[in-house]
Amino acid sequence: MQAILNFQISNKLYLKNPQDSDLGRDIVIRGIDLMYDLGYEKFTFKKLASHIGTTEATVYRYFENKHMFLVYIIDIYWSILHFTILSVIKLDIRPEEKLGKTIDLLIWEDNQQSIPIQYDLKKLFYIAVQEGSKTYLSKDVDQHNTFAFYAPFKELCELIASIITEINPDYPHAISLASMLLEGSHTQYFFMQHFSRLSNFYDSKDPKSLEKFLFDMVIKTLS
Repeated sequence: MQAILNFQISNKLYLKNPQDSDLGRDIVIRGIDLMYDLGYEKFTFKKLASHIGTTEATVYRYFENKHMFLVYIIDIYWSILHFTILSVIKLDIRPEEKLGKTIDLLIWEDNQQSIPIQYDLKKLFYIAVQEGSKTYLSKDVDQHNTFAFYAPFKELCELIASIITEINPDYPHAISLASMLLEGSHTQYFFMQHFSRLSNFYDSKDPKSLEKFLFDMVIKTLS
């Protein structure tokens, strides 16, 4: 049975809460599928409406535009990651092991979907890798920030920073290192898939090798 997890996502991202109706939830679930298939640039509400079997106007009753929709589904992904990592770090394991498990979850590509949730986490991972930076690389970022559009991203970075602080309580830049690790894991994964001159892992495309690189980078920084 699938679980429906309701996360604290800014109500400024939607006109009508999609979690309050079957149609709204279907718009999000099927929208994730279509964003994964088409990419952000080719994704439109007209195509989504056709995919679902509803009208374009119906989709617009939930979301003002596709940028708001993108931020919404990326916030879902950050929230799921936060929930999953939090369940890991509650275990009685060494801080270094917590870091390793966290990095493994950041590179979700080779993980199985262990949470019985309605969203396809692997598709969300690929969307976050390819489109995630578009959510804040915007002229409107400061205004959107006041509306808590990026709260799940910040909370996830703070959680990762808490693990870094466990490893080295005296390290003064834990939040900067955490945010660099989070975004860097996705950037390096993207480079590994597409740019041979920007990645040492392009030939193997091995996520475990990338995870080891990221782990070693953080541990050496904290030494």
